[in-house]
Amino acid sequence: MPRTKGSRNKPKITTDYASQIAEKQESIASLTTEIASITANIDALKVDLKEKKATLKNAQKELTKLEAKKVAADQKAAEEAKKAEAEAVLKKLLVSGVSADEILEKLK
Repeated sequence: MPRTKGSRNKPKITTDYASQIAEKQESIASLTTEIASITANIDALKVDLKEKKATLKNAQKELTKLEAKKVAADQKAAEEAKKAEAEAVLKKLLVSGVSADEILEKLK
């Protein structure tokens, strides 16, 4: 009579739970140290980011102030140029013999 398949030919599996537990504990320990180092790195990067944002904010404030000063200086220079031009025209008119009263009438 033929033997049923697999009845006696199965190898007996012995599991070594102690070695599996040790391997898992080692992997958990290494993952824990990796997580700790990554967390520390993230904290350092957050501090660096905060510093960079503060520096950027200060730079933007300074830029705004400088732009306002530039606009004011440009306006002042334009007013001075107009004033100088008006004085030049006035001198030309006075040299050409136009009286001060006639000049005032032209300006009105």
